[in-house]
Amino acid sequence: MYFARQELMKIVPIDGKLSLTNDGNLEIFFIGTGSAFAKTHYQTNFLIIKGDKHVLVDFGTTGPVALEATAGLQVPDIEVFLPTHSHSDHIGGVECLALMNRYVGIKFLDKPKLTMLINEPYEKVLWEMSLRGGMEWNEVNGEGKRLGFSDFFDVVRPTLKTSVPREIWEVNYGDIHIELFLTNHIPEQAPSSEEAFITYGLFVDNRIFISGDTKFDRELIDMYASRSEWMFHDSQINPNPVHACLPELKTLPKEITEKMFLMHYPDNAQANAIDEFAGWAQQGMRYIFD
Repeated sequence: MYFARQELMKIVPIDGKLSLTNDGNLEIFFIGTGSAFAKTHYQTNFLIIKGDKHVLVDFGTTGPVALEATAGLQVPDIEVFLPTHSHSDHIGGVECLALMNRYVGIKFLDKPKLTMLINEPYEKVLWEMSLRGGMEWNEVNGEGKRLGFSDFFDVVRPTLKTSVPREIWEVNYGDIHIELFLTNHIPEQAPSSEEAFITYGLFVDNRIFISGDTKFDRELIDMYASRSEWMFHDSQINPNPVHACLPELKTLPKEITEKMFLMHYPDNAQANAIDEFAGWAQQGMRYIFD
């Protein structure tokens, strides 16, 4: 067990199977911490757990394997999902998640329909441009129609909090409060989040910043740094047109880097010294915030 900063956070390995409930403290568990093409560290997907509620944030192509390997969980164990954007390292496992829930979880395990935390604009993009082709033709529903989004998911809608200086949504699930802020991830030519394709980062319980996929964006970091107890930030090792990189993040002041963990890194990243940061985010570890 590792205690950080006057025991404000505990970093604890799991003992066997991860519990999807806890005593009410906020907990984040990374089933993977790697970049899109990582194998050893899987892709950056994580669980938020608090009390009797959990939210899986992103589920990429390595997600089903990573979930079992790092958490001891099976796909039908997951009941709530939040996607940040449509790259395959973040949604490549969602078809598996949805089909396993519909045809195994509901039919044989008495599971509820999956709940998805998603706003209406992104729901349309996610279904029409990514999920529909592999999911709508499996059967006809009770109305005699091909399957639609609502046949697989119940929806909890975030509400728009502000559009200035960037779009921010917020949603509550149980006692978990999440702000979803737009990031500037893709295309590489986008000068700001307003011109970029839909990609979200998270601010959890008004205390934990998780950047999501993003270029280096000092304005975004400064928006949340003073309010964040801890920060988890996207980091490639070398300059990258659509991701922040280590040399850029090293330009941040000490009061920010000392509370910042790095995530979404390539498999060879940990060969690099990052003494000025809180560390590399680790898969298979429980980050518990008292």
